[in-house]
Amino acid sequence: MEKIIASRVVHKGEKRIALRFEYDKVLIDILKTVPGVRWSSTMGCWHIPDKKDILEDVMQVLNGIAFIDYTAFTGEISERVNSERGQTVKVKRDGLPLLSARGQADIEAFRKWMEHKRYGESTIGSYISMMTRFLRFMMPKEAADCDADDMVRYVNEYIIPRGLSFTFQNQTISAAKQFFSEIYNSSLIIDDLDRPRREHRLPNVLSKEEIKEILEAPVNIKHRAMLSLIYACGLRRSELLNLKPVDIDSKRHILIIRQSKGNKDRIVPVSEKILGLLREYYKACKPEMYLFEGQVRGGRYSATSLEKVLKDSCYKAGITKPVTLHWLRHSYATHLLEAGTDLRYIQELLGHKSSKTTEIYTHVSFKSIQNIKSPFDSL
Repeated sequence: MEKIIASRVVHKGEKRIALRFEYDKVLIDILKTVPGVRWSSTMGCWHIPDKKDILEDVMQVLNGIAFIDYTAFTGEISERVNSERGQTVKVKRDGLPLLSARGQADIEAFRKWMEHKRYGESTIGSYISMMTRFLRFMMPKEAADCDADDMVRYVNEYIIPRGLSFTFQNQTISAAKQFFSEIYNSSLIIDDLDRPRREHRLPNVLSKEEIKEILEAPVNIKHRAMLSLIYACGLRRSELLNLKPVDIDSKRHILIIRQSKGNKDRIVPVSEKILGLLREYYKACKPEMYLFEGQVRGGRYSATSLEKVLKDSCYKAGITKPVTLHWLRHSYATHLLEAGTDLRYIQELLGHKSSKTTEIYTHVSFKSIQNIKSPFDSL
């Protein structure tokens, strides 16, 4: 995942937020959709208006594509007097105080623990960001003194008023449970935390005709092979980008997916049709380290570039739906179910830990729904 460093600046007399990152054309194209974004040749970076909740808007646009590091903010710091304790607390311009030295040490200890446990980079970034925000909200109260009531107050006074999502609230609770369990060995706050009621959303599924149009749209053989393999094997984005040529066993017609979500290996079948496409691609591109490499030989293909490939393919195919790479995985599972594949096998192919996760596809299977006759037809 790409990293963007945000900092507050004054540009031509206007308060702005500078966004600095390594050159990435796809990322730039996405940022251009943010209202008010501009390029500064003097600062050598893109910048956006410094207004309330602007970074949260940007993070939604870049969800799953880039991570924003806003710890380097150098904006004005005011002072707020805590009337209960008679303490003076330094407050950043977002209204939340700076972390104390102890809070910073707690966050760093949490980061090191997650790295030791081999958490994914995006999970570490999300959990650190969420716990930092919670601890800043609680200042001058330290983490050691927090309890479940403090988390309830944080939800009621910070998360809900800002319209932050169910997913954000749920992930914050997950982060807090890990943080207090591992850093303070405390079950007091953990046992009493309730999660919000689960959202029940149907997976987005494309028709076979739409899938065919998308997969046939790319002229570039690498682009066509990447999108085709995601759909043909129901892969997650990270699973595709981490593949190596040795993971394809053409004689046994299987693809080996190593250390995916939950640090699990699994195998999925690959047809002769997709193997033929991969052979064509391999002869043309001759990858060295990863099956799909970027502009640098031996380097992994960029996640943002892959998203751009899908976006361009949908445009060429005339599909206006907000398709994501995960839609291809959802479509793979649903089309398998409609073809009569047992749900237990689909669970194994997708690498789902629980069968309940796989069961969501029964709700969008057109084959089962189309057999239902409306009572209107018998009137």
